[in-house]
This record gives sequence, structure tokens and C-alpha cells, in this order.
Amino acid sequence: MTASSLLDRLNRDGFVVIPSAISPDQLTKLRDAAENVTSLARAGKWPTVRTLPKQFPPWPKNSPEIAKEHGIWGVQGMMHPDLPGSSTFVSMYFSDAVIAPTKELLQCSDDDLVMELFNLLVRPDHDFELRWHRDDIPATATPEEELARLNKPAYSAQWNLALYDDASLIVVPGSHSRARTDVERAADPFEKEIPGQLIVQLKAGDVVFYNNNILHRGAYNSKVDRLTLHGSAGHVDGSILRARNVLQHGLRDWIDRVDFSDLDDKTKVRAEKMKASLVKLGQEAGDVGYSLDG
Repeated sequence: MTASSLLDRLNRDGFVVIPSAISPDQLTKLRDAAENVTSLARAGKWPTVRTLPKQFPPWPKNSPEIAKEHGIWGVQGMMHPDLPGSSTFVSMYFSDAVIAPTKELLQCSDDDLVMELFNLLVRPDHDFELRWHRDDIPATATPEEELARLNKPAYSAQWNLALYDDASLIVVPGSHSRARTDVERAADPFEKEIPGQLIVQLKAGDVVFYNNNILHRGAYNSKVDRLTLHGSAGHVDGSILRARNVLQHGLRDWIDRVDFSDLDDKTKVRAEKMKASLVKLGQEAGDVGYSLDG
């Protein structure tokens, strides 16, 4: 797949799937590390998780009692230096498998990139669905307000990398470039099907890049194994426009301590520049609040 077709498809549809983005060996290593992290989180031994049934941040701090009472559907902070196995996730985040398509989609170089989010979406303890939403535009936005944001550059590349086959992401192709239709605006937030929707089918090792303001939702089956790495990288020109969407996940507390010692020299240079840009953003942004309620 050529760079132009990646960008063309993202611009047209709001998402693009890259099949077999990682090698079988990488898949096995990431899956093992993610299984271990998930086990810790389910036992209440990792503090930052996505607890059921809450959809958006902030989530309560995890503990054995919280994990048992509520269950989880995600693990936060895959590059956190205190997370067991974080070096495996750090290597993946800054690898060419992720960064090369990111640069093509953002039309930029390493020097323009900003380190952003890297989390893990897991099989929920009971069936769970996210409502229809755009990540950084509230449902209360008027058509004019939606267009005002959608007409600005995305300044980010967001992606899901499936470690098991995954059909959880549901999108409305093309909705990243227009306001909601009257039908979409009037639909129940948990409507099972709206006109034009598409279930994104990922095989293990596939990655989907998508505009985070495409109209989308998630449907998570508690009986189906799920380990899907969920990340994003930004463009320095996004600056404050990206701050809330990124910093609402609590990165400011630990990003300066991320460990790059296992990276090769070339990748380490890339990683240090991206981290420095995020640290700078955190210092300048102030109190960013939260993008969505619920």
C-alpha cells in the first residue's frame, strides 16, 4: 500500500486498515506482555485502568476491591516506567511499524511528532458498549460547532493494533468531514445500527488508523478474547488543540520518567524528541479538563 493511498483513504473514509503490520514474533511478544499486564489489572495490582461501566476519563483508581466490584475494559499507561514489561510496549510505540504510517498520514518528519497516548483495550468482565461519539467533540455541539472543529487539521494519528482478531470498532465512514445528519443527531446514543455504519474487521497483527473525530462507538463481547493496543501520536502544530484529548489521561504525572534504554540509538533520538514535545505541552497547557462526560 503506497503512502498516497493511505492518506487518500484516511481523508475519504476517516479510517484505513494496514494488514499484518507486525511480524508473528512481535505479535507473540506483545500478546504475552499484554496478557501479563491484564492479569495484574484484573487483580487490582495496576492502578490506572478503564473501569466498567464508565466510558470516558476520569476513571477511579484501581484496587482489588474496585477490580472485583466493577471489572475493567482497558489498561492505561502502557509506557509507564513502573508497568511490568513496559519496555516491550515502548519499543512498539516508537517502531517503524507505527511511526512510518503516522508520518505519512500527518505528512511530517520525526522532528514534528509528539508522543501521545498508549493504552490497552481488553475483554470486559461483562458485555459493554460505548455510545456513539466523537472523541473531542461533545454530543451537544451544534452543526456549526462540529464543522468548526472538523474543518481544522486533525494534528494526530490514532490507531488500534489488534493482538487478537477484533471486530469491536464501529464507524460511520466519511463522518469525520461533516456534521451529523438529522438521523444521527436524533439517534439513541446506544443505537445498535445507524445508516452507513461499518464494523472494522481486524485480524491479529492488523492496525487501523482513524480520525478520532469520526462518528464511532465500541461494542465489546465479554466472551471473546480481546487485547488491542490503542495509541496516538500528534503533530507539534496541534499544540493546545490536542492538549485536552491527550492530557486528560493523566500522562503529566509520569511522562518525564519513560525509559528508552532498550531502544536502538536511532529510535532513541526519535523517542526523546517526541517525549520532550509532550512534556512541553504538559507544562504549557494548564488545566485541560475532560473532553466528554460519562
